[in-house]
Amino acid sequence: MSSTHPRRIVLAYSGGLDTSVILRWLIERYGAEVVAFCADLGQGEDLSEVEGKALATGAKRCIVRDLREEFARDFCWPMLRANAIYEGEYLLGTSIARPLIGKALVDVARESESQAIAHGATGKGNDQVRFELTIAALAPDLQIVAPWREWDLRSRTDCIEYAQKHSIPIPITPAKPYSMDANLFHISYEGGVLEDPWAAPDSSMFQWTRDPEAAPDQAEEIVIRYAQGDPVAIDGQTLAPAALLSRVNELGAKHGIGRVDIVENRFVGMKSRGVYETPGGTILHRAHRAAESITLDREVVRLRDSLIPQYASLVYNGLWFAPERRALQALVDQTQQEVNAEVRLRLYKGNVTVLGRRAERSLYDPELATFERDDVYNQADATGFIRLQALRLKMRQLKGFST
Repeated sequence: MSSTHPRRIVLAYSGGLDTSVILRWLIERYGAEVVAFCADLGQGEDLSEVEGKALATGAKRCIVRDLREEFARDFCWPMLRANAIYEGEYLLGTSIARPLIGKALVDVARESESQAIAHGATGKGNDQVRFELTIAALAPDLQIVAPWREWDLRSRTDCIEYAQKHSIPIPITPAKPYSMDANLFHISYEGGVLEDPWAAPDSSMFQWTRDPEAAPDQAEEIVIRYAQGDPVAIDGQTLAPAALLSRVNELGAKHGIGRVDIVENRFVGMKSRGVYETPGGTILHRAHRAAESITLDREVVRLRDSLIPQYASLVYNGLWFAPERRALQALVDQTQQEVNAEVRLRLYKGNVTVLGRRAERSLYDPELATFERDDVYNQADATGFIRLQALRLKMRQLKGFST
């Protein structure tokens, strides 16, 4: 990686206070042209004014790209096929977005013949690691500029004063008592009032989901169809990945589904509290498990499940493009070839309940499973099976080992 100052820098830009200040700081600090890049991941913001803000702040160009379909199809869906969940609760909504943004930044850097990429992640969080590992994997020749690790600005107040001093056009709004990040898969909240792990978040904080207590008193049933491990239809309507994720988000949010409040272990070493809304992801995670229950072999499920913590950690830590994640994905995707099923669910006041599951090729055989009279299973066969399983246990006792 070159140590010379880059002539042109691609900046991960949102139009907010931090990245607006960073844009101007890059021009002053490096004397470089700045290409602002903004990814539309379904965060629900009006991005129509982003280009004007960037150009007014000094950007040479501003590029806004709609990545919603790619996000759902190539990032969320593979992760859901793996049933990935971090530390038993977090469905990885922020983590899975970062490698796509990093990939898009590299693409824009190549297109614009830039020599560096800049981001606004702080030096205490996971995102700096996720962005930079992605860039290292895809374009190790590009320089990385991380202003929060270089400059002397240390607070929102410092950034506002810098913006005012340099006539940067930013809206001056009251600071929220927490930080928020959204995409098509989830919304995350952290910092501020949430730094006290004993303090409950105010109900007004949640942007998507209804309070489960205020959700409809009437339950709603839906049917999700899976093809090779991916959700492809809801209630008989076939939808593209981004549209399907949007639809299941609406359904989950309506019924107060997907709120999680956890203290997680950051990759950089500290514990951090995060509050998340993942309505659609929660439904799809539950439905996918049900689809697998009648289509996957027992030992295949056990093997794949043993790898979930490792897969989830790779996503959380920003190693999406690492060879070990790709290897795990290949195994996961092989297991999903026969996951072709429909799952019926009830949505009610924060809960997702599986009501039924069916598949044309199902490993569930009612003739074998029945407690009634049958002609396909010889119950006497169980005697030898149990004796063989008990052999090692008997030997321990007979040889005087403690139980």
